[in-house]
Amino acid sequence: MRTHDVALGLAPRRSRAREVLSLLGRRALVGVPATAGITAAVFWLASLAPFNPLAQYLGTQYEHSTPEQRAALTEQLGLDDAWYAIWGRWMTGVMRGEAGTSRVFGQPVTQVISERLPYTALLVGLGLLVAMVLSVLLAVCAARRPGSPLDTVALSLVHLAQAIPPFVLGLVAIAIFAIGLGLPAGGSTSGGLDPTPAGIALHLVLPVGVLAMTLLPWLVLNLRASVLEALESDAVLAARGRGLSEFTVLRTQVLPVALLPFITVVGSRLGELVTGALLIEAVFSWPGLASATVSSAIAGDFPLLAAVTALSCAVVFAGSALADASYLVLDPRVNDV
Repeated sequence: MRTHDVALGLAPRRSRAREVLSLLGRRALVGVPATAGITAAVFWLASLAPFNPLAQYLGTQYEHSTPEQRAALTEQLGLDDAWYAIWGRWMTGVMRGEAGTSRVFGQPVTQVISERLPYTALLVGLGLLVAMVLSVLLAVCAARRPGSPLDTVALSLVHLAQAIPPFVLGLVAIAIFAIGLGLPAGGSTSGGLDPTPAGIALHLVLPVGVLAMTLLPWLVLNLRASVLEALESDAVLAARGRGLSEFTVLRTQVLPVALLPFITVVGSRLGELVTGALLIEAVFSWPGLASATVSSAIAGDFPLLAAVTALSCAVVFAGSALADASYLVLDPRVNDV
């Protein structure tokens, strides 16, 4: 629980490092079992799914196999075991650093993820960076003159982006910029060529732009409110009274205060960021985790699906904890007790 009673001497006198470690430790105590529970839910739902995992595994060979061959393979793969037994074996492997083998890709799950995770991380990182830069510019410009045409345009833009689903926004971007202007609309390379930094950067333009647009609404609206509040503070009035320029006031008095809650907002919305990134990867055929997630869900490849789910949960928990820890470090008024 946070408190702002430092000035009253009610907050415990602990070092910032110890407070941060305490916060991260408590979050880990919650996040690790929660993530394990979510993976258990994936295997439980798999046991209720109305499909034959053996048929998905064998594909067209299923119809040509004999009942004896099917029974032997089912026993070999452990498909007749209870879901909690399958999950228990998977968890045991994870603790040994082995997340099983993907039946869809015919590779270890760790290899499937390691090959695709860098592409997803690149898309998410660049999309978040572009969204944060644009949101700071839009929020500051809009908050300086509330009700002005610029404020109206900025709010209209973010509300429009909020109303359009990410996959629809992606299809609109393809229609305008890919079909109309010739930008690459899918994949990470053109014509089967080997990936190059320049080619990847060009193919990232549309998915990064669309992802940034989906993040703008909650970033701009939150930061605009924080900037408006900071502009009305006594510190800003005093700085203006001393004759400081407007840019200096914004840089030294407004943004340091307004960006503190902004950090927490970014961390708390990482779940939406991951979900939006997976949708956009599917629209633009980006070779990240989305294709692996969709393929594993369709084929009943639950070791891979559980691993991707666990990774997504871990990112959300870690991002939220790190955002709160950053807030704790940057704002001396806040204590974690």
